[in-house]
Amino acid sequence: MKIAIIGTGGVGGYFGGKLAKAGNDVTFIARGEHLKAMLSNGLKVNSVLGDFLIENIKATDKITDIKDPDLIILGVKAWQIKEIRDDLKKIIRPGTTILPLQNGVLAADELAEKIDKSNILGGLCRIISKVDSPGVISHLGVTPTIVFGELDKSKSDRTAEIQKCFEKAGIESKVSEDIESELWKKFIAICVSGLLAVTKTTYGEMRELKETRQMMMDLLNEIYSLSQKIGVKIESDFLAKTISFMDSLPYDSAASLTRDVWEGKPSEIEYQNGTVVRLGEQYGVDTPINRFVYNCILPGELKIRKKIQVK
Repeated sequence: MKIAIIGTGGVGGYFGGKLAKAGNDVTFIARGEHLKAMLSNGLKVNSVLGDFLIENIKATDKITDIKDPDLIILGVKAWQIKEIRDDLKKIIRPGTTILPLQNGVLAADELAEKIDKSNILGGLCRIISKVDSPGVISHLGVTPTIVFGELDKSKSDRTAEIQKCFEKAGIESKVSEDIESELWKKFIAICVSGLLAVTKTTYGEMRELKETRQMMMDLLNEIYSLSQKIGVKIESDFLAKTISFMDSLPYDSAASLTRDVWEGKPSEIEYQNGTVVRLGEQYGVDTPINRFVYNCILPGELKIRKKIQVK
C-alpha cells in the first residue's frame, strides 16, 4: 500500500515506522533537524515492545511532493489540521483515504470543510510516545493501537483492507461501527492532560493525591455528562473503566499536551478542555473543572502563539 505519514512525531513516527518495516511504500513528512536526521541516518524507533530502524527512508517537508497515495495518516497536532487541508486536497484522488489520528472530536469535521467526506475516515490511536531526538522516536507505554471507522457507521471494503495492512505490520487495530463513540471515549480520557499540566503532576502523582484524584474524577464526569446530552452512545460503566485505565498508566508518564505546556510549546488545549467548555456552553452543561483547567492554560498558550506569529 502507498502510504503518506503527515507528521512524523511520536504517533506518525511509530505507526509509519511499523508500516514501512512491513514493506509498504511509505513517505514521511517531517521538518528541520528531524527530517535531516531521518534522511541521513534513517528513522530509529526505541520501543518497550522492541527497537527497530528504517533505513533508506522516503521523507520530505512538502505534502505536495507526495503522489497518488492510497492512505494518508495524519499525525500532526489537532490545531494543524486547518493548516494542511489545502495541500492535502492537492494530492488526493477519488480512491485516497485520509485517516486522522488527532486528539479531540473535531478533526474529521474540519477536514470535511475542504475535502470530500468520502475520502475521510474517523480515527484515533492509543500510544505514549514522543520524538526523543532528531530521527529518533521513543515508545514509552501502552500497546499501540489504531481505532477507525466510516463516519456514517457503515461497513466498507476499504476499512477491511486497511486493517489487513495494519495486521501485517504488527499494529493492533479495530474497525469501529460507531467511531463517534470511540472518539468521545478517548476525548474524555485525554482531557485529563490539561489537569496534569496545571497541577504539574504525572499520572502517578495525580492519582495518588486525594485532592487531585477528585479533580480528575470530577473533570471526567463533566465530559461524560456532556457526551450524554449530545447523544453519544457510551456505556454506563465507562467512567469506572477509564479511572482503572488511569491507574494502570506508568507512574512517571504524562500526556503530549502536558509536556507541550510544561515545555512552553503550542498545545492542543483548544481541542481538549477548550472544546469541552464551548460544547458545554452550546448544550447547556456546566463544566467548571474543565473551564478552570482551560482558563489556567489559555494565557500562556496565547503568549506562545503570539511569539510564533512575530517570528
